[in-house]
Amino acid sequence: MLGADAIVKCLEEEGVKYVFGYPGVAICPFYNSILDSKVETILIRTEQNAAHAASGFARVTGQVGVCAVTSGPGATNVITGIATAFADSIPLVCITGQVNSELLGSDVFQEADITGAVESFVKYSYLVRNADDIPQIMKEAFYIANSGRKGPVLIDVPIDIQNAPVTRFKYPEEVNMRTYKPTVKGHAVQIKKVVKELSKAKRPIICAGGGVLLSDAEHELREFAAKHRVPVVSTMMGIGVMPTKHPMYYGMVGNNGNPYANRAMNESDLLIMVGARVADRAVSQPDLITENKVLVHIDVDPAEIGKNVGPTIPLVGDAKHIIADFMEEEFTCEHEAWIQTLDEYRETMGRVRKPNPGYVDPAEFIRMLSEAMEDDAVYVADVGQNQIWSCNYHIVKDGRFLTTGGMGTMGYSIPAAMGAKLADRKKQVVAVCGDGSFQMSMMELATMRQFDVPVKVIVLKNNYLGMVREYQHYTYKDNYSVVDLSGSPDLEKLAAAYDMKFMRLYTMEHAEETIRDFLADEGRILLECIIDPMDLVK
Repeated sequence: MLGADAIVKCLEEEGVKYVFGYPGVAICPFYNSILDSKVETILIRTEQNAAHAASGFARVTGQVGVCAVTSGPGATNVITGIATAFADSIPLVCITGQVNSELLGSDVFQEADITGAVESFVKYSYLVRNADDIPQIMKEAFYIANSGRKGPVLIDVPIDIQNAPVTRFKYPEEVNMRTYKPTVKGHAVQIKKVVKELSKAKRPIICAGGGVLLSDAEHELREFAAKHRVPVVSTMMGIGVMPTKHPMYYGMVGNNGNPYANRAMNESDLLIMVGARVADRAVSQPDLITENKVLVHIDVDPAEIGKNVGPTIPLVGDAKHIIADFMEEEFTCEHEAWIQTLDEYRETMGRVRKPNPGYVDPAEFIRMLSEAMEDDAVYVADVGQNQIWSCNYHIVKDGRFLTTGGMGTMGYSIPAAMGAKLADRKKQVVAVCGDGSFQMSMMELATMRQFDVPVKVIVLKNNYLGMVREYQHYTYKDNYSVVDLSGSPDLEKLAAAYDMKFMRLYTMEHAEETIRDFLADEGRILLECIIDPMDLVK
């Protein structure tokens, strides 16, 4: 057994189904060995998207996503995908090829210090020096990636280590790292403090972040909120913790969130933040969420608690365990007047749009699309205006809403949707992007074609980098700079080039039948929606 064989054997031991990647000389031993494995390889057209596809797979399955690329530019290209996964706390194992060990530091062809380059946005990284260490390193990498606050782990493997004989192979049954002991169970005293505050609160609210979904705690949260009638709002990454139409759910908070959700959080007397970082996009003024209220911050990562705002009651642990502990506590709480107030806010503080009838209204289109999608469908939003419209108008039923919130990486939706579809081919998967973000990953239409991944793609086309144009509209009084997307391809011809079905929608007049036909098609299909270039994210 060679080092490359050992890596593949470890992937098999972990039950890995797919490796997303792009080969090169420095990773060729690995890709040669994986030919004899049941692990399937997916050739992505650019390395950044290998991490995005692995991310989509990980988020749907709850398993670790895996990508593998070569040294030098292959490794540096994947950095943006790694950073995106780190910001969103997605478990990935990223394997990079590297030049011969004795040449490290010599600036030889396609050498890059990738472990140094990714230091600030991986949970951990390894540079493999001995082929016999591969089983232990791989076991640790998968454990670190998918425990505690989840995130990416990088393993850099020089080509000579991949080709070196392994004198002994034994895959560890468990991991026991002295310096890494993530807290799972919440402290009993702190839990009782929270319950005591809940029992006397008149205006409680839960703000749920992506950590609730990452810990697979959405069902526990829904049960708890329904049993005790505690209102819930979410961050962008927390969309989907509650069905959109659940009576206890009051929408997304933040700069682009629902006005009534922000008001509810500000007016509460007990705010329970669970699985959320309290970052600027969700809470632009941290002082407001500590003013005249008790703040409880629950997070599996102790470094996040108190980083941006000081909580009254800090509680470290996994959301699934902690909410289950809350459910075991016997207490009553009475706040029906608060719920009636929030219901009134929801009725009277909704957004008011005045769409241009000469174009597709993205807000109404997304609402209609959501209603028509299957209950357990996966909706993947890209970054830009399309993301904000998606967050505010997509209706989550029993499915998933995926997007990237922490890094805001354009081009995320198509590769992530491919990963989500490969995670469960029976699920309906729709990727929604703008014409700017589409052109950052449109090369992956080839991957979809090659590996028969029938993702449905929607492009909201306005011929602008819409979010930047909107910022320039407000900030620079319509003095637009470098946001005009003239020169974009004819999407009908592009779809034909990739042997993909194509549809185009100009106005809302035929939206219903277009959506019906689009969703009914079982193959790869691209729908272009022409929207008003001057539309704003209201």
